[in-house]
Amino acid sequence: MKHLVLGALLAATAIPPAYAELATSVGAEDALFKEPYVDIDEWRDTPVRHRYVHGGFKGTDMRFSFYMPPPEKFGGRFFQYVTPVPDNENLSQNAQKEDDNIGFAISSGAYFIETNGGGTSATAGPAFRVDPTIGAFRANAAAARYSRKLAQEMYGTPRVYGYIYGGSGGGYRTMGSIENTDVWDGAVPFVLGTPMATPNNFSVRMHAMRLLKNKFPQIVDAMDAGGSGDPYKGLNAEEAAALREATLLGFPPNSWFGYKTMGVHAFTAIYQGMVMADPSYFEDFWTKPGYLGANAPESLIKARLQFTTKLKLPLNAEAMEARGLTAGRLRGQPSDAGRGSADLAWQKLVNDGSTRPIAFELEGTPPDVGFMGGDLYVLSGEAKGSRIALQALNGNVATLGVIADLAALAKIKPGDEVRVDNSNFLAAQTYHRHQVPDASYTNYDQFRGADGKPLYPQRRMLLGPLFTAGAAGTVPSGKFNGRLILVQSGLDREAVPNQADWYQRKFNEIYGNEAGNKYRLWFTQNALHGYGEYKDVRTRVINYLPVLQQALRDVSAWVEQGTPPPTNSGYKVEDGQIILAATAKERGGIQPVVTVTANGKTRAVVQAGKPVQLTATVAVPPGTGKIVAAAWDFDDSGVFAEKAKLPATQSAAATISTTHSFEKAGTYFVTIKVESERNGDASSPYARIPNLARVRVVVR
Repeated sequence: MKHLVLGALLAATAIPPAYAELATSVGAEDALFKEPYVDIDEWRDTPVRHRYVHGGFKGTDMRFSFYMPPPEKFGGRFFQYVTPVPDNENLSQNAQKEDDNIGFAISSGAYFIETNGGGTSATAGPAFRVDPTIGAFRANAAAARYSRKLAQEMYGTPRVYGYIYGGSGGGYRTMGSIENTDVWDGAVPFVLGTPMATPNNFSVRMHAMRLLKNKFPQIVDAMDAGGSGDPYKGLNAEEAAALREATLLGFPPNSWFGYKTMGVHAFTAIYQGMVMADPSYFEDFWTKPGYLGANAPESLIKARLQFTTKLKLPLNAEAMEARGLTAGRLRGQPSDAGRGSADLAWQKLVNDGSTRPIAFELEGTPPDVGFMGGDLYVLSGEAKGSRIALQALNGNVATLGVIADLAALAKIKPGDEVRVDNSNFLAAQTYHRHQVPDASYTNYDQFRGADGKPLYPQRRMLLGPLFTAGAAGTVPSGKFNGRLILVQSGLDREAVPNQADWYQRKFNEIYGNEAGNKYRLWFTQNALHGYGEYKDVRTRVINYLPVLQQALRDVSAWVEQGTPPPTNSGYKVEDGQIILAATAKERGGIQPVVTVTANGKTRAVVQAGKPVQLTATVAVPPGTGKIVAAAWDFDDSGVFAEKAKLPATQSAAATISTTHSFEKAGTYFVTIKVESERNGDASSPYARIPNLARVRVVVR
């Protein structure tokens, strides 16, 4: 997300022409990365036997790590992971089991590449402008080229194939890489946003979160297994409109189950870019007709906070922890869980590992208005006139967001008068209404009248493409080199699912009858933005990393052997939502399709102590594997304690049954989780494709 914020810094002038030319002309060499060096070259045995090569490029802060298998295990290819935010070249060294990128690559006949995305080389452009192409694809391309030279020396292989993959901001960078260079033969972008995704996916979500905060329990219940299916029941007109607006733009209604913990996510970073890119909007919002704040409804007035007080004490991360407060951020060490992942990479922006203040204790306690973010305006002292982003209020403790001006932060002292103000943050929540793009973005039709013209005043520029170019180096066009498999998550709250449909339509428009030999689109049902997010909600969410692993193997077989991957996912778009086909054959892709019933229904009402017949049907899409594992969770605890009995002979379809009794009255959710593997290998730690299904049991 760092590059998304940096993209906003370019908003006033757009990407300089020199960068645009460079982005489409990067060839065999890059003048910035012309002198590679190696400072570590040694054999290691963890996680598996491999040659570790670490180095960089002279005159830059670019660093790389190559993990190269013994010659007898090399199949002539490499896999290269790109993080959403340029980060660290050693992130994969402590990963274990299915998260082990190094072990997976070597088991697939590949060596593995990771880099720091160019380091501070990303600021090497003319006049110290940020050059987004460096972190987007030039640095990674330079590492990939040099790796091929080492691989040819080590293995004697004249042709080394290369495949790049990344999610979220890394998905943008993957698209920038495969569109603007010929370095990689294939790509697997995942949880990918359109050029209009940022900030609009987040702003509409914030708007809904503000208005629906007291109605989420009933919305979640309606959308859960055995629920009514009507999330609008019991909402007033304003609440229903907010839910409908988010739904039409693409937010999955059945993903609101995470309302207690999902927070504002990367919006704390993106918001700062919005203020820098379009400062006049935040005044227009409260003063000009056509903007929500100019004729503010009561709910907006009550949510506004403008609280003047004085600073009492700066707090660093250690002081916050001592108070039992979480800053919701990573510590800045390469071994930290989540570093470089699609869901958590943005947190590096709000904790750079320093001991600087990350919060301030205030003398007064602001009133509780449901604060989700805002600003701290400094009204006196050496830093007078400064504005510092805030991401949270806990009583009289104000937690900082992304800091654009560290020099100003250093000048703030106890006793300075300040104002806690969320006016701009509230204004940002309906920014998407004033950013209506072209007609290819059908989810924006809700903001167009019958004549096709926008219903609301429009800003002078679209921020989405600028943010996107900050990450991808250029705005993705849909025209790419090599072959590509796009993997999108069905419950994604950040890169909402329908954005993949935009790419599919672009691919089909560009390639026509040849599209089937260029790309695949696979939706992963019951997956969130980050593949590690399943760990907190195991009975609702699956880990989609195995899908990425199989996609990498499939795209490499497509390129090298001409073996077409499994078909595109079958789906339709209704009211902004991706509706996957019901059967495995129609749905396609590679994920098993699972349904489950209790006494033959999606909602069973039974007496305490009476056995309930639980029946699951499982089917794997044709030619994509066999069922290798299944397990039951009877109490929604996330512990799949009972292994399901599978047929004696492995197959691509199965009916799995069991009985269970509930001794106490209450409402229970029973979940079955299944896994398939391409070759039916139940011992493989990789590419075990999961899915799950839930059923409601009401015990009286």
